[in-house]
This record gives sequence, structure tokens and C-alpha cells, in this order.
Amino acid sequence: MNTPFDDKPRRPGIFASLRASFLTGLVVIAPVGLTIWLIWTLFGWVDGFVLPLVPQRFNPEEYIGINLRGVGVIFFLVFTILVGWVAKGLIGRSMIRFAETLVDRTPVVRSIYSGIKQIAETVFAQTESNFEKACLVQYPRKGIWAIGFISTQAKGEILARSEVMGELVSVFVPTTPNPTSGFLLYFPAEDVVELEMSIEDAAKLVISAGLVYPPDRTGEKPKVEPVRRAS
Repeated sequence: MNTPFDDKPRRPGIFASLRASFLTGLVVIAPVGLTIWLIWTLFGWVDGFVLPLVPQRFNPEEYIGINLRGVGVIFFLVFTILVGWVAKGLIGRSMIRFAETLVDRTPVVRSIYSGIKQIAETVFAQTESNFEKACLVQYPRKGIWAIGFISTQAKGEILARSEVMGELVSVFVPTTPNPTSGFLLYFPAEDVVELEMSIEDAAKLVISAGLVYPPDRTGEKPKVEPVRRAS
């Protein structure tokens, strides 16, 4: 029951309402604007790299007089599809084997080409080589937990020399906010706690520095205890 002596809640002023509306607008506009800007910038970078290699008679700018953003991307996609179609054939595979034989005989070029080829095959090849599940591991010491991605089970010399009784799991522990860099660590299988969340949700959690949590099945939000400061 309220009494005449109770403090009445103050309504937010006009500046507080404007500030809240402005922040809400930023939340809506920022993802859309940054996405459009990144795509626009990427198209411009590809155009600047590809269009100088295209003969002038095939460049639409010569006929309409307008620089169309994205034309270089179309040329790049068509060229890449044609190269892939040729490489899948018998003649294309023979040419690739012959070219790789020449590259293997060149000391410096051989190292650069093999490294780039392995990265390209890992990222773009349509294979089943991918992270299996998200997990929790105690890193960099006991009592501190970090999100990781289970890749494979250790084999060969690594498993033989690890002196671990049982399975050894390779885990990629990403850094924040750039999950493409991180550490490849090997943990005993019993020290790896598998998570129910998907790889995408775990990546979002890492990129957002713990601000974007995946939806909880129980509907409860994670509680953060206040940090005790030294007096």
C-alpha cells in the first residue's frame, strides 16, 4: 500500500527518451550498415583487381560509360567456375599434375604453394573435415575455463609420445574477438567437456567476448556475480 510519503517514481526526461531511442536506432542500423559497407568494399576490391585483367571490349564501362560496382565479381565467378569445370576433367587434371611437378622442383615456390594449397583445401574444399563440437577446457590453468572446438583425435607420433593413457583430443582454442587465430592444444578426452550449443553459437560467444549467449533451453539468463574488489 502506498502512502503520501512514498517517493513517486520519476518519469524519464525528454533527453533520456531521446538517448534511449538513439541507442535503439544504432542497434538496428549498425549491423545493416556495416554489412552493406563490407559487401560494397569487397566488391570494389575485387573489381579493382579483376577488371584491369579483362579486355576492354568485354568491359561494360566502355559501352555505357558508368562504373558498375560488382562487374568484376561476376567475371571472377564465371572464370572460377570455368577453371573448376576444366580442372575436374581428364585434361585439366593432367595439366594440374604437370604444373605441380614443376612447382615441386622449385625450392622457395614449393613451400609457398604447398602451404597455400593446404589452407585453400581446408577452407574451401567440400569435405567432411570440420570441427566436430564446441567444448569447454581448463586453459591456461586449472580452474579457468575456455571455449574450444574439437577437431580430431590425436594419432601417430603425437599420441605415442604424449604419455597419456587413453584418448587424446585435439582442441582449437580461439582468441577474442578474432576466432580465426588461436591455439592448437591436445587434451585427454576426460578433460574435455562437450557443449550442447552449436559451433555457430559458440563462435558468436567468442566474437562478442561473452556478450551474446545462445538461447538457453531452460529460459534462464546467465547470472553474473559481482566481482569483489580489494579494499
